[in-house]
Amino acid sequence: MGFLSTLLGIFGFGIGTSIGLLIGFFLFIYSKPKTVKGSLTKKYMNYQVLDRMGCMDFLVIQRLLNSLELDKPGDYIVKSWKDRWQIPDKEWNSDLIFDYIAFILDKTKGFTIPSKVRHDGEFATRNGFPHVIIVFYEPVPRPLYELDNDQLLDILPDIPLWVKCPDYERVDWLNKFVADMWPYLDKAICAQIRSATEPMFAEYVGKYQIEAIEFDNLSLGTIPPEIHGLKVCETNEKELVLEPAVRWAGNPNIVLTLKLLSFRITVQLVDLQIFMAPRITLKPLVPTFPCFATVAVSLLGKPDVDFGMSILGGDIMAIPGLYHFVQKTIKRQVASLYIWPQALEIPILDPATVAVKKPVGILHVKVVRAQKLLKKDILGTSDPYVKLNLSGERLPSKKTTIKKRNLNPEWNEKFKLIVKDPGSQVLQLQVFDWDKVGNHDRLGMQFVPLKFLTPYETKEFKLDLLKHTDSYDPQDKKQRGKIVVELMYAPFRADSGKLDGTQDGYSRKESGFDRTSDSEVFGGAGLLSVLIQGAEDVEGERHNNPYAIVFFRGETKRTKMTKRTRDPVWNEEFHYMLEEPPLNEKIHIEVMSKRTGFSFRSKEHLGNVDINLTDVVHNGRINKKYHLIDSKNGVIHVAIKWVTA
Repeated sequence: MGFLSTLLGIFGFGIGTSIGLLIGFFLFIYSKPKTVKGSLTKKYMNYQVLDRMGCMDFLVIQRLLNSLELDKPGDYIVKSWKDRWQIPDKEWNSDLIFDYIAFILDKTKGFTIPSKVRHDGEFATRNGFPHVIIVFYEPVPRPLYELDNDQLLDILPDIPLWVKCPDYERVDWLNKFVADMWPYLDKAICAQIRSATEPMFAEYVGKYQIEAIEFDNLSLGTIPPEIHGLKVCETNEKELVLEPAVRWAGNPNIVLTLKLLSFRITVQLVDLQIFMAPRITLKPLVPTFPCFATVAVSLLGKPDVDFGMSILGGDIMAIPGLYHFVQKTIKRQVASLYIWPQALEIPILDPATVAVKKPVGILHVKVVRAQKLLKKDILGTSDPYVKLNLSGERLPSKKTTIKKRNLNPEWNEKFKLIVKDPGSQVLQLQVFDWDKVGNHDRLGMQFVPLKFLTPYETKEFKLDLLKHTDSYDPQDKKQRGKIVVELMYAPFRADSGKLDGTQDGYSRKESGFDRTSDSEVFGGAGLLSVLIQGAEDVEGERHNNPYAIVFFRGETKRTKMTKRTRDPVWNEEFHYMLEEPPLNEKIHIEVMSKRTGFSFRSKEHLGNVDINLTDVVHNGRINKKYHLIDSKNGVIHVAIKWVTA
């Protein structure tokens, strides 16, 4: 008996296992994902067909309601078919009812009109027509003061931000635009997803016995996302910052098929809901359409993402503990990538076409000497001096001193030039003969491309002077002498203007903490950049043609004049090469107005401001609006930056 029972047990286990595998194979491996049906829009979701008079079979009503797949009724506003349409009794019939249902559903987007669920004789009639009621159910508006605390707490999360926060604007027009464009946006976005994922899927095909990975269905559904409020933030930078509150409870139909060996595994994403508060920054603003070069998207907080995932016909999110684990993982991964200040930057315009070149370094030039220069004076000598400048700059050229009656002058003079593009800029050297009367004669010229320089390395150049830029001109065989210069390119440091590891201005020593001097922390030559962006509410008594004047270390620089305006925009930048940081110094800015015609009192003072540069040196940069002294409401927008080499 023992042997027989063992044999029967093995036989039963084998048969049961085989049958179980066979049933599971047909139920799960060959199961197909359910097609996501379109949902009714809010405008048309409140229709149902009910029997008011009790003359219709309950099963027929239930079958009809199931085919409509509508939400549960709420508060009802009941209107009879007859009263609403004033249709004569003799014209009432079942086909008319279904035509009206079809008309309602045709107004919805993507909803499949249900097949007729009636059979002959199932619609009972009374006096020759069915007693069917169309029920329009909509929430009955109730004032907030009629709600108790529990009801208020229930609806509080659903109240849009433009109601709770005055900074947010209501953007129904934008939601209407997105809703109308959604069918086209859906196709465009899905096409981008397909093109982006194809190379990713191709990397796994052929590995791990994977034969193919592809989308069976890819659609974002018929329900567009909604913007519950939009906030526009003002900044002092050249950018536009938008903060929308986005909610999307969509009905996407996304089915991914994985062919592994002879099996076909389907993964379906269902019931997707996303609540997030992104920050969209359009920067920098440029005078080229669409007037911004980059879109930077970041998240102000962790997004709320909820979805279901069906694999082989079963919802794996129903596994205990898996749902919360997936939620935390998604939030953690998204937060590590896109939570502000991190951002996803999307280029819109080519940076080469819109980029405004900024100073990136300093070129140290030492004009050492010249040899065997040409004789230009009557007495057989010359009075040479050197002019030097960088290509692409409109700044005045630097000049050495004049060496009278000398064909082999020695200068040993040092200059500093601002470099904006070391890869393309060229140092231009021109030697002239000074004349008291008339134009100065050019003795020769030469060029040095900055790309030949190694940062922080001093290099000496002994150059033959040429007549012009074409060094291969066969007629230019005359010896014009030589010039010797020493060049060193010093790019700006990335941490300029910051304390190098001593955030509070203290340094560590064995004996304790000793205060370091500002000159030790911030020492070194650098560049002070002053950007006068514009002014607001500057008003003169007699005329309004404002311009700004900058006074610093004995230098005076002014912007262009803007005619007939109280809110001028200049966007002019001035540079100052300094041997040491401008600690405990101030820069003085005045706003003036000048009459365009002749007048004895042609100039008028509109206001002034003194800006302390100590904060600029400590922070590296400030961008601020200052109230003008001697002005009622006037302000001036100034950005100042300090960088060291």
